[in-house]
Amino acid sequence: MARRKKGRDVHGWLVVDKPAGISSNAVVGKVRWAFDANKAGHAGTLDPEATGVLAVALGEATKTVPYITDALKAYRFTVRLGEATNTDDAEGEVIARSDTRPTDAEIAEALKAFEGEIMQVPPKFSAVKIDGERAYKLARDGEEFEVAPRPLWVDEIALVARPDADHAVIEMICGKGGYVRAVARDLGAALGCHAHVAELRRVWSGPFEAEEGLSLETIEKLARTPELDTFLRPLEDGLDDLPELKATPEGAVRLRHGNPGMVLAAGDVDYGDEAWASLDGEAVAVGIYRAGELHPSRVFNR
Repeated sequence: MARRKKGRDVHGWLVVDKPAGISSNAVVGKVRWAFDANKAGHAGTLDPEATGVLAVALGEATKTVPYITDALKAYRFTVRLGEATNTDDAEGEVIARSDTRPTDAEIAEALKAFEGEIMQVPPKFSAVKIDGERAYKLARDGEEFEVAPRPLWVDEIALVARPDADHAVIEMICGKGGYVRAVARDLGAALGCHAHVAELRRVWSGPFEAEEGLSLETIEKLARTPELDTFLRPLEDGLDDLPELKATPEGAVRLRHGNPGMVLAAGDVDYGDEAWASLDGEAVAVGIYRAGELHPSRVFNR
């Protein structure tokens, strides 16, 4: 008996404007179902109550996920001043309060310490692993443990609005692995007033912007129709931060079989650089450029 096919061979990126109240994995599941795709994944988890860009990769585009994960991302978030919670967001229990309220100037000055290369301690309610266990599981079980600090690159961070004394709206551009909840927590500590994230939105992630994203309602409405396919962005968008090299027809054949293939030299690519090779505008492989050849690490088969 022939094995049942698990889905379509569909390749590309779908930008979703994730609503609050659903996990990132649940969104991926809905997108995979809507396209009847055989493979799907996302480039960077958003907390269930967060909104904004969730870039979902389908098919061979899943091989480009690491490049979007590594790309800069922009967040706009509201900090609730005067209260700390055990989860560092509005979903947790309040564990400390303060009547202190900093001025706009004090917030702006404190944010300077969060720019550049910083060390950040992820929240205890997070997916980081502690001795093989997820931190959030240990936290829910009431276990005592410490989370080791991790490096984070913060490109920009600034106060952009102050709706009232209790709230501050901040925008941040950062690299991978950043926890906005930790920024709010640490900002509150630096200001001596306690704080947590009240609202969080990812505005853009690499080449993908929230305003271009589809809502879940639209995805469900267009599910399993040709119209939904028109919103699919090319696999190559996931390689936006890498230089492109043109493969020769013979080189493309070799690359598709996982062998070094000849590419045309480009002025912005040096020996040892990571790049991607294309033939007629379609990505063939990602790899390391060496003396006129690309040595592939990822090959795209479509």
